[in-house]
Formats: sequence, C-alpha cells, structure tokens
Amino acid sequence: MTWSATARGAHQPDNTAFTQQRLPAWQPLLSASIALPLFFCAGLAFIGLGLGLYYSSNGIKELEYDYTGDPGTGNCSVCAAAGQGRALPPPCSCAWYFSLPELFQGPVYLYYELTNFYQNNRRYGVSRDDAQLSGLPSALRHPVNECAPYQRSAAGLPIAPCGAIANSLFNDSFSLWHQRQPGGPYVGVPLDRSGIAWWTDYHVKFRNPPLVNGSLALAFQGTAPPPNWRRPVYELSPDPNNTGFINQDFVVWMRTAALPTFRKLYARIRQGNYSAGLPRGAYRVNITYNYPVRAFGGHKLLIFSSISWMGGKNPFLGIAYLVVGSLCILTGFVMLVVYIRYQDQDDDDEE
Repeated sequence: MTWSATARGAHQPDNTAFTQQRLPAWQPLLSASIALPLFFCAGLAFIGLGLGLYYSSNGIKELEYDYTGDPGTGNCSVCAAAGQGRALPPPCSCAWYFSLPELFQGPVYLYYELTNFYQNNRRYGVSRDDAQLSGLPSALRHPVNECAPYQRSAAGLPIAPCGAIANSLFNDSFSLWHQRQPGGPYVGVPLDRSGIAWWTDYHVKFRNPPLVNGSLALAFQGTAPPPNWRRPVYELSPDPNNTGFINQDFVVWMRTAALPTFRKLYARIRQGNYSAGLPRGAYRVNITYNYPVRAFGGHKLLIFSSISWMGGKNPFLGIAYLVVGSLCILTGFVMLVVYIRYQDQDDDDEE
C-alpha cells in the first residue's frame, strides 16, 4: 500500500526551525574551572545563611513551664491526680507564678506544647470529614466512614464534628495576670485570640452550615458532639464569628502536626500597655486543667516566646544550612585534590 505525497504531507510537521529541531543549542561541558568555584561559592553562601538563621534563632527569648502535674512539680499535680485514668477529668484549676527582672521584648506569643502525641498517625490523620467541616448540610447528617468510631453517637445521631482529630481537641485554657508592684493587685493582661489560625483554613476550608431561622444551634440540631466534648460545637465561644467550625482554637487543632512533639499558637500579647512586650514584675497564669496526657506518657507545656524576622525559635534550619554548606566546601576540596593529582599524572604521561 502506498501513500500519496499529499497524504504524507498532511502528517508531517511544518518545515520550520522549531518543529524540525534546527534551533541553535548550547550544551554546557562542566570542567574543573567551572565546577570547583560553584561548589565553593554555594558552600560559602549556605554557611553565611546558616549562621544568620542560627544566631537569629538563638536570639529569640523563651519562657516555658511544664504543667503536666508530675508529683512534686507544682500545684497542677493535684489536678493531674484527680483526672488520672478519666477521659473527661473533673474541672480543676492551678496556677503558674513567675517573675521577669526586665522587659520581655514583644511581640510575645503564647503557645501550648504537647509531647508524645502522634498527630501524624495515618489512621488519626484521615479521621475527619472535610465536606462536613466546609459546612455542607448533607455531610453534616451523613459523616464519612473514615470518622469511625467517632461517626455516630450511642443514640445513633451523627457526630459534628466527627473523627478522632476533633474528638481529641485540646481544651485547656489560660489567663495571664500581672502584678506591677510588690504586694499590689494583679491586673489582667489582654490575650489576643484572633487570627491565630491560618488565613486559608479560617476563611476557605472551614465554614459553618447555613443558619436555620438565624440560629446556628438549629443548624446543628439533630447532631451530637464528640464523646470527649463537654459542650456542642456551636457553644465553643459566645462570639458568633468564632464558634462552630470556625472557632479559632478548633481550626488550629485540626491542622495536624508532623512530629510527636509540637506547639500550637494559643494567643498573642500585643494590646494596650503590653504591645511592646511583658514589662518586668510578677506574673500569674491561671490554668484551667482539662486535658489528660499522663495516660499516654505525654507532657503539657506553656511557652511565652518572642519572634524574629525568621519566625519562632527553631535552630534546625540554620544547622541544616551549615551542614550542607560544609559538605559543599568539603566536596570542593576533595575534587580539587583529585583534579590536581590527576592533572599532574596527565602532564607526566604527555612528557
């Protein structure tokens, strides 16, 4: 079978430099004079950046307190003992007292930290219903199977929000008080709880279902809260812009951590007389102790931290840059030695 010239031409690309691959090309040939300076320059750049990141991280001030309640570690041990072995410990309060001899430079961020808590567990990480969290009424009534065993309550009602992540929501709370003069009264330090979640989470991924007769409670009617919750999701906060699925604490918790020791932002201190930081003086943190961690060998910590241009305290990135930069320079020296040695051998062979 033969093809006509017209039929053959219909299946051929145009006779241009681009389609016929006749464009001028350049293929780099790496030589020692090119590769060695690249290794040394990259190594020096990485070391310089690593030093900047490392010293910037070390310059961040932190003040932390372990309030797990291990025996002999403070008054939170009473709360820990009262809640031992209970999924829903009884309400309990304790306090942490500390003093600052000088200004704790702001802005100051308040974090809570958990240890030995594996939010990166695969089964735990998928135990959620993103359609439900986006406010779809149909998903509210019919949670996905991945939420099991926190999909439906004992009475058969759909759980909202469903899943293991929501059921394990961190529910300790804190308030900060400042004693400006010795023997004087403690005054409350304002904690800014707004804007602690990622913008995309709060404004895009998490939405409440449509109101029913102007009521969020009616929108959640016919659902049950997770087993470990003391109140339904629409009562997490009296603020209508911070309750339900768009509660800031809930949104922060639902962004799971990659490591078993993690911090999550609780509040910022940046209002009134404390916009520049925490002045010197005595302080008290009132802790509402609800969250049990001793059953899985975990610890709970409170952390006051300042920030720098690179964010919070984290020396890992600076150390990583220093290691990579050192390896680049070491590799460059090894290549230089090999190049000089074999170049001398080539010169002897030519003679």
